[in-house]
Amino acid sequence: MIHLDNWQKEILSTKGNIVLASGRQVGKSTIISIRDGEFAVNNAKKSILIISSTERQAEEIFIKTLNYLSENYKKLICKGKERPTKHIIRLTNGSIIRCLPTGLAGVGIRGFTIDRLTADEAAYIPEEVWTAVTPMLLTTGGDMALLSTPHGREGYFYECFKNEHGHFKVFHVKSEEVITNREISSSWTNEQRKWALNHLENEKARMSQMAYMQEYMGMFVDELRQFFSDELIKKCMCVDRTPISASSVYFLGVDVARMGEDESVFSIIDRRNRNFLVQVENIITRKTKLNETTDKIIHLDKQYDFRAIYIDSGGIGVGVSDYLLSQDQTKRKVIEINNRSRSTEYADNPHQKKLLKEDLYNNLLMLMEQGKIQLLQDEEIFQSLKSVQYEYVTTTGAVTKLKIFGRYTHCAESLIRAAWCTKDKRLNIWVR
Repeated sequence: MIHLDNWQKEILSTKGNIVLASGRQVGKSTIISIRDGEFAVNNAKKSILIISSTERQAEEIFIKTLNYLSENYKKLICKGKERPTKHIIRLTNGSIIRCLPTGLAGVGIRGFTIDRLTADEAAYIPEEVWTAVTPMLLTTGGDMALLSTPHGREGYFYECFKNEHGHFKVFHVKSEEVITNREISSSWTNEQRKWALNHLENEKARMSQMAYMQEYMGMFVDELRQFFSDELIKKCMCVDRTPISASSVYFLGVDVARMGEDESVFSIIDRRNRNFLVQVENIITRKTKLNETTDKIIHLDKQYDFRAIYIDSGGIGVGVSDYLLSQDQTKRKVIEINNRSRSTEYADNPHQKKLLKEDLYNNLLMLMEQGKIQLLQDEEIFQSLKSVQYEYVTTTGAVTKLKIFGRYTHCAESLIRAAWCTKDKRLNIWVR
């Protein structure tokens, strides 16, 4: 049995439009999935649409909704030819729940008439999409639920949160408050609370104050800015995947999934000349083991015969890079680009190049602004680049530094590595 917090109970009982700005891991997708499931069960012949900018994100609430219905209303779920699919749940009362990615303009979701719209990570959905989806509620008098961690003081989600016209019931939920105030139950123990509070303390120490306020306090922060503008990303996303060519010179950028994360990304670049790049593939693997990641890289190298393989060797990624460096096929191609700073490495090895993380990001930004790179038309790439933010922080000694971070940077991290082929001096690179 799910033990609900008071704010979750209030959301469940609220009728009409709601907007929920929250910190991370508070349980927002869980309560929205229950809300959608109950609405479909208790209202016959209704249509619910769950959206997010990518298929992966849209599926999160959809799967939780299906699980909730399976546990509580199994007999109401249609079977046989109308059994649930990856995108549709049909109930015996005629209600339908759909799950779709919005893409960059909402073209693929036009034409539906719906009674409820649920938008997950609404702050990251492109502005053009809202023009396509909001008319779906026009003739039904339906409602919408917008939920997200904030992402800047602009856009449709922020405007709805401000609620200047009173069309939304606004909820603001902070991770610290949820963890501190959640009642102890069979699903939330004292040990879990202690672990969660300790994790927040570690995050507070690791992150800047502004980033922490956004990610865990659910605040809209002026000081944080989007590194790649929507307009620039869309301008560069202009090519489709192309077949492998024997005359092309390929480079691979790899972002290896960290502990607690489930995505590794492989970005493949065709260097047409020293200063013009075309992305030909973006591959995402989920919940893969390290040996599966190394096997994937070796398999891709056999296909593309990479000139160089740029890999994030920090943390768990060191196991992948060490193995590749031991293989005759890949040992002369691997170039380590590490997201950690180790000052002793520079002192001990005069051939080691000190490279800042912002150098990698600024290199990609420059290539994009100068029209020297073409990216795949891929929603995952858009979402990842859009999520990259920056701020200026003051360090010890009153030195102001640029800090770059983001929530969905897997694709961006692999891409900045692959794009470094324009600067390649064939040295091991450590990134601070």
